[in-house]
Amino acid sequence: MTKHELKELEDRLWQAADNLRANSGLKASQYSAPLLGLVFLRFASIKYKKHQDEIEAEFKKYKGTRNEKTIESISQSICGYYLPEKSRFDYLLNLNTKKDIPQAIKTAMEEIEKYKPELKGCLPKDEYLELKSEKEVDFGLAKELLQIINGIPEEADGDIFGKVYEYFLAKFALAEGQGGGQFFTPASVVQLMVEMIEPYGGHILDPACGSGGMFVQSSDFVEKMRLHHQDEKAEPLQVFGCEKDRETVKIARMNMFLHGLNNNIVNANSYYDDEFESFEKFDFVMANPPFNVDDVNLSRVKDQKRFNKYGIPQNKTKKSSSKGDRKNKETVPNANYLWINLFATSLNEKGRAALVMANSASDARNSEADIRQRLIEDGIINCMLSLPKNMFYTVTLPATLWFFDRARCDDKRILFIDARNIFHQVDRAHREFTPEQIKNISCIRHLYYGNTQYMTDLLGEYSLKIETFTAEALVLETARNQKQKARDVLVTKLEKLTDKASNEGLIPSKQTEKELKQADKDLKDAEKEYAEADGLWNEKVSEVRYFESNHQWLNDRFPEKKYEDVTGLCKVATLDEIAEQDYSLNPGRYVGVVIEEDGLTEQKFRAEMDQRHTALNKLNQRARVLEDLIEQNLKNIWE
Repeated sequence: MTKHELKELEDRLWQAADNLRANSGLKASQYSAPLLGLVFLRFASIKYKKHQDEIEAEFKKYKGTRNEKTIESISQSICGYYLPEKSRFDYLLNLNTKKDIPQAIKTAMEEIEKYKPELKGCLPKDEYLELKSEKEVDFGLAKELLQIINGIPEEADGDIFGKVYEYFLAKFALAEGQGGGQFFTPASVVQLMVEMIEPYGGHILDPACGSGGMFVQSSDFVEKMRLHHQDEKAEPLQVFGCEKDRETVKIARMNMFLHGLNNNIVNANSYYDDEFESFEKFDFVMANPPFNVDDVNLSRVKDQKRFNKYGIPQNKTKKSSSKGDRKNKETVPNANYLWINLFATSLNEKGRAALVMANSASDARNSEADIRQRLIEDGIINCMLSLPKNMFYTVTLPATLWFFDRARCDDKRILFIDARNIFHQVDRAHREFTPEQIKNISCIRHLYYGNTQYMTDLLGEYSLKIETFTAEALVLETARNQKQKARDVLVTKLEKLTDKASNEGLIPSKQTEKELKQADKDLKDAEKEYAEADGLWNEKVSEVRYFESNHQWLNDRFPEKKYEDVTGLCKVATLDEIAEQDYSLNPGRYVGVVIEEDGLTEQKFRAEMDQRHTALNKLNQRARVLEDLIEQNLKNIWE
């Protein structure tokens, strides 16, 4: 599915949300659950249908034998779950509007939970009963929603599911807003985090897991590496997540179900609840925790070893503002370093972590500065990366990625990366990383680790793309030139007919008028065909230039194909250099001058200028044709 097709699909699906908001009894804060529930059911049905023939064949094979198995157990082993007939999307879609469709959807969800107990209480059910008002005579709204969700194509895979799911979550985040420093993490930021710590398998923790996006991206990476290395024996991921919002826990469990992830997602507050006894337990930790929380009860966290190994932030006594408190309690002034502590102490002896954190934490003072110094001197902080502005959907707060690696604690150096000028502008207010930008940034880390082969392979990948797309562009250019010649022939024909009409006087013959109209129509058709061919050619040329620019970006900065400090981009700082900067972890202090932003990357600027140059050439070419016609017509009038 192309990006354009995916965008069209997402827009159609969002119509369902608008429909709910306008025509149901649900409040704005309530309509996300039934929508996501139907998206869930659609993908569950798509996945089950792919395995259905195999499941039924296996069932028939053993039916009546000593080893007879239930259809449910066979489905569990092949697909990961059993989907009863009345829980399948097509069954609900084909119900007549006179049937009680909302009740049927509720029943479908109940049946799924019956065969998958770990989902019990997670799927929306009673919410669907709100899809009909007392005045309605049928269940047209529920039917219409099913038809819109049916727009998700059956060839959709887990990757497309993730994109659709993320789109919905992002739109709901924008519609509802999220306070308390919490915000939805864009997929490209998660992908960068995953590429940087490479969670091949094992136990992974997200103590603020939200909808489970970190787990899904990690699972995709493990699968990609398994296919790349042909290593099917790679240890599967075991995911452990905490989320304090009950409704979000439900979404996370649905997400894990669809992706077949072995998971333990709990409803808990990670400040106070250590559900997994996390101290030095996990292979990987990833999260985007809430920023700048200032109401955590100090007495409940100060004696927990997962928080106090490097020290508890307690600049001053602060009275709690929580409603319902009968007595004032001493609180942690800012919980950012509670999260940082939790990440550092949850890793086993070879563990790696990635977390999103507010920029302010990199230079925080008082007791937080003391904690940061201990972390730096311990050697657990491996890399710091500044993100561009406007990467997140609901806030513009600048953020930094922190990376920990306990296996490299003996190396006290830290790799600083300033990625503020590396981005793709999605729209006026939002930016993201492209897949190639993620690989380029990750390449810096690989080179720092001495893995030069990564850059060699990446440049080879780009070269192959350039070669392939160049060949395709040449084919499209031939077709484009043919369309251009055909158009030019018709331009000449129209000019001759115009001359003929002028020579016949003020009222040309009917035959000439007919020929003029036909020639004009043929020219318009030819121009349309040329425009389409030109558009396809330009798209392919843009792809060539895009991969050429990424190839050049790497070669310009690392010409020896090994790590070196690059002004404005990256710098490896020693412990002494960091001490000279008062133990600041702000990449901007180390990498040097950053070119002032104008909203466009170098790559984006070049692409836009190429596009404008092509458009100008088209306009000039058309203008010349029109000038000739006007001049000839004026000449004929005055002769």
